[in-house]
Amino acid sequence: MSERIHSTEAAVKPRARRKFVPILTGTAILLVAAGVWLQFFRAHPAASQTAGSDVGKATLANTSTSARVLAKVNGQSITYDVVARECVSRHGQEVLDTMINRLIIQQECERRGVTVTMEEVEQEIANTAKKFNLPIDTWYKMLESERHLTREQYQQDVIWPMIALKKLAGQNVEVTEEDMRIGFERDYGTRVKARLILVDGNMRQASQIWERCQETPDDFDRIAREYSADPNTRPLGGVIPPIRMHGGSKQVEDQAFRLKPGEISPVIQVAENRYVILKCEGHTEPVVKEIREVWEDLRNQLIEEKTQKSVAKVFEEVKDQSRVDNFLTNRSTGGRPVQPAGGAVKGPAAQTVLPASGVQPATATRPGAATR
Repeated sequence: MSERIHSTEAAVKPRARRKFVPILTGTAILLVAAGVWLQFFRAHPAASQTAGSDVGKATLANTSTSARVLAKVNGQSITYDVVARECVSRHGQEVLDTMINRLIIQQECERRGVTVTMEEVEQEIANTAKKFNLPIDTWYKMLESERHLTREQYQQDVIWPMIALKKLAGQNVEVTEEDMRIGFERDYGTRVKARLILVDGNMRQASQIWERCQETPDDFDRIAREYSADPNTRPLGGVIPPIRMHGGSKQVEDQAFRLKPGEISPVIQVAENRYVILKCEGHTEPVVKEIREVWEDLRNQLIEEKTQKSVAKVFEEVKDQSRVDNFLTNRSTGGRPVQPAGGAVKGPAAQTVLPASGVQPATATRPGAATR
């Protein structure tokens, strides 16, 4: 609970830092806001191919490598097949999920006739590096040191899917005057400095704690340390980042902006059996007073946010329409049930548990071969 409240009410960071976070918070894509891109993809060294004209394309062909010896210990061999099985056992589900998502995007691109060229990938990377006034080589070095992403992984595991999803979502994003007003209030407006007590329980418990706060408002920090269910703010006496408008928790914002310094809010229900009590400790000064000073930067930021939301929606729709039979986890989702020889997969499209006989042993492929 506290993470959700705090993330939406964090103070405005320097502009370069705000832009850098969505790109690097996980080596991936999607969407949304929140970081949308990053929710669906993670780069894995074994999941990359040599970049070329077929950047992003899937490689599904297998090469017999099970007998290939990768190491010997006192003459005893460790083969590729043994290493592959160990990798699948440790990381198989995560890697397979990423590969499935990539293939879903690729198939939809092929169905719609959408292509992403290596030139587009390189141009997108150049544009991103330019935003931070960094040479491309320096940008790659930063990615490798901060996110452990190689150049190839970044191109094919992050940038290619991002461009593909944007093309599938379309580019018609409009930002209205109202969007600009809300965005300006959110990012540059006055914020409420406050302390918070989170109550996990029922309304009676929350009301009892609220009454204690009303009786001794100067002891709010002590009461927060004693009763708050938020492990992050409890040791700080309930101190939270300043609350901003349009940050995500409307019921909390509405009450916070009604308070004067020293006042305590009513009990605010934020979820089932979850309640919040606020104490106002003042207000911050606006970061920028005139919207025209930041008009272009704010507009570009809102376009990106809307694009991410559109991309997230498109990806979910495409994913829901795609039939995925995952024999590693024994689950089938989306689309129409596939009927292999013998009818191994049956049941509704939403989610089918595959019979044990449908589980396929991991098949080793050549190093570097992966679904794109």
